[in-house]
This record gives sequence, structure tokens and C-alpha cells, in this order.
Amino acid sequence: MSEVNISIPGKTLILPAVSLKPATLHDVAQVAGVSLITASRALSNPGIVSAKTREKVRQAVEATGYIPNMLAGGLKSKRSLMVAGVVPALSVSQFLPTVQALTATLASEGYQLILGETAYDPEREESVLNTMIGRQPDGIVVTGLVQSQRARDRLRRSGLPVVETWELSDRPVDMVIGFSHIKVGSAVGGYFLSKGWKRVGIASGSDHRALLRSEGFAAVFGGQVPMAVVPAPSSLALGRKALAELLEKDPKIEAVCCSSDTLASGVLAEAQARGLRVPDDLAVCGFGNADFGAYVVPSITTVHVDGPEIGRLAAQLIIDRCRGKTIDQPIIDLGFRLIERESTAGGAARG
Repeated sequence: MSEVNISIPGKTLILPAVSLKPATLHDVAQVAGVSLITASRALSNPGIVSAKTREKVRQAVEATGYIPNMLAGGLKSKRSLMVAGVVPALSVSQFLPTVQALTATLASEGYQLILGETAYDPEREESVLNTMIGRQPDGIVVTGLVQSQRARDRLRRSGLPVVETWELSDRPVDMVIGFSHIKVGSAVGGYFLSKGWKRVGIASGSDHRALLRSEGFAAVFGGQVPMAVVPAPSSLALGRKALAELLEKDPKIEAVCCSSDTLASGVLAEAQARGLRVPDDLAVCGFGNADFGAYVVPSITTVHVDGPEIGRLAAQLIIDRCRGKTIDQPIIDLGFRLIERESTAGGAARG
């Protein structure tokens, strides 16, 4: 039988080449020259092991290719070191900073994030959540409020820490971090009124958060506002389609409130294709403060929400609950702010 040499600085271990079997913690301890319990502590609770020993164990893990059995460890500790995240669509740019901050904050404490996508479908959301609950993660972070009452009830019965994000409720499943979409729409409507625009329109995605913002906007104008609703998630093509529909309803429309910066960029493209000057002939406002919004021409006026802070706070709430801490503020309103750029700046009502 052939043999395999595994080396780390100062030590060489010769193992039989039966090694289609995965390496064990015992192998790691042998290569590192430490006891089994020390190797275990270095991996599961590194703070109580010296830096020198941690480095020896780390090198041994690399040398052997050892992968900890998280299922077995979870059964013993009642912790999976896994947090489940639920997003409507991975293609929606406004959610990416939240996911990135959530991942980084969890990773700093030894947790890993797994993601499920709902495609803006409440039934699919319920199915994703049922699967995740069955896997017994250490917590669940949901984009938006959980839509299905059955899913909300099951989440509560599971006892898992749950953070709903990007929305507010005075009766969350467990904890919530977000802002009022109705107030966002109202704020944009008030801004349009301050600019003197009266013939306005709405380009909105079909998801309920976008429709809430549209509702808040329309209320400022008495509820009667031309509206083009396109399927979520948004795209540039759908933005072009939305403006074409709005101009059919009112050829003299002065300003458009869009439910996302992606839709707004499509509205800009369609306006330019029709020879409309922005903002002189048509003003445009988006939502989400996407990275590209400040650099397109004209730059897009938008509503900024602190997505990274939502992710960081959601992760910290999960971590604190896993440590047995009491959450003094389970409902967190982060608010929002409007950023004026070229697509509305200097615009005025046409005669």
C-alpha cells in the first residue's frame, strides 16, 4: 500500500494512502502535535487557545484537508453556525449591500449565511421558509415582512430568532429593521409638489413594497395619478415600457416617480429616445440609491436607505439572541433620505 507524506513546518507525518476517507479531527491533532481536546478547542473556541497552538492547528487543517462535521457539532452544541437569509431576487441591486454586510458581520463571529430566493412569490417564500426551518439554522433574516400567515405562525412556533428587514411593522414575527414605504412615497410626492409639478405619473414594480410607496405618493396628489405597473424585479427594458405607457395616458406628463433606480434608468432611456430633455421636459426620481445612479447622465435623483446598516444590525441581533442576550429594541426604524441629482434638479413645471 502506498503512503502519503503530509508536512507542516518542523513536522512530517506519514499516513497510509487509504485516503479516500475524509480526514478526522484525530488526524489534525496528530499532525499538529497536540491532544485531541486541544485541537477541538482550537477550532470550536479559539479564544481559549494560544496563538501559537491555533496556528499549528490551522496548518494541520490545511495539510490534512479536514472539514469539521457541522451537523455532529450542531447536535452537541445545539448551534449550527448557519444563518438563513431570504431575498426576493439576487438580481436586485438595492439588496446586495445588505446581504454583503450581513455575510461579513456573521462571518466575523464564525457564522455562515445561506440564501433562498422567493422571486416575489408568497407561496415560494413559504416553501423556502419551511425548508429553512427544517434545517434548524441559528436564525433567519427575511427581506421584507413575511407574507404568509402560516409561515409567520410556524416561525414563531420554531423559537428561532427571526429578523424581518427593509420594512416596518408594529407586530413583527420577532424583530424588524426597516422604514415606512408609505412615508417614502409621501416624501417624494411632497418633493414633486415643492417643484411645482402637477401632471405626474408612477412607474412601479408589482411587489407590495413598491406598491406601498406608490400609494404614499399618489395620496399626496389626491389618489388620482396615472400609473404603469410592471412585473418585479425591475429592469431597464421595463422602465422604457412603463414610460411609454404613461405617455399614452398623459402625453404632457411632467415628472415620474419610479419604484427603483433600475426602472428610473429605463425611463431616462425612453425619454432620451423620444427626444425629451431631463429634467426640463420630464423629471425622474428613483429609489434605492444604486451605485450607477450617481454616474449615469443625467444622474438620478433617488431615495437612500442604509442597506449595509440593515445587514449589520440584523446580523448583530441574531448573534445577540444566540448568546442569550435580551433585545431591548426589537423594532428599529432606520428612516431614509432623498438625494437630489440632475434628473430633477432645476426642473420646473411647464406652461
